Amino acid sequence: QVQLVESGGGLVQPGGSLRLSCAASGFILHYYAVGWFREAPGKEREGVSCISPSNGATYYADSVKDRFTISRDNAKNTVYLQMNSLKPEDTNVYYCAVARSGVCFLLKRAFSSWGQGTQVTVSS
Repeated sequence: QVQLVESGGGLVQPGGSLRLSCAASGFILHYYAVGWFREAPGKEREGVSCISPSNGATYYADSVKDRFTISRDNAKNTVYLQMNSLKPEDTNVYYCAVARSGVCFLLKRAFSSWGQGTQVTVSS
């Protein structure tokens, strides 16, 4: 069975940092483009970042560029999202997802499998 499990969410103060993990089972994660998305109540799920399978190229939404970094550990079959300089507007449930192809698009419809999400709250 294909499964993605996010972890690492929690409460952090503005300006703080957090690292999210996306552990995969049932498939080899680095064969696919893997993305991070986030969703707040009443809002659409939006793309945050994506990492390509072969060359490891990374992509970011403008709202998180220069603050977030996506990476992959093939040995652990895990993708990470390092989040720095966090802002209250970063408060969301964060999801990892596997794309239908090896090409990164920060679009929800490009991804076929999703984790259960992990809550990130940025507040003083």
